[in-house]
Amino acid sequence: MIEPWFDPNRFSWVTGVTFGAIALGLGALAAWLVPQGKAKGFIVKSWVSLWVVAIILLVTGIVALSDQQPWGVWYGLLLPGVVGTAVLGGNLLIILKRYREVEQRR
Repeated sequence: MIEPWFDPNRFSWVTGVTFGAIALGLGALAAWLVPQGKAKGFIVKSWVSLWVVAIILLVTGIVALSDQQPWGVWYGLLLPGVVGTAVLGGNLLIILKRYREVEQRR
């Protein structure tokens, strides 16, 4: 068997929880600031940065799966990667649309 990248019994949850907590905080900030039209640069740049992290997690999870890593290794990377890529990517369009609507109202 191939040597695991990390101990899946201890650390498989860390990536998902950390990514989820950061995404939750950024989502809350976006829900508060976007309707007001505030902090556009910060929100969009942070959102895109977190989306890039999700894509990196997705690719790393696929590499771990193809490298035949244990379930806890590839799943712990792949799950936040798939969910983050889909959710953040889809909501980026909505955030940009809302900022445009706020600018048009002014």
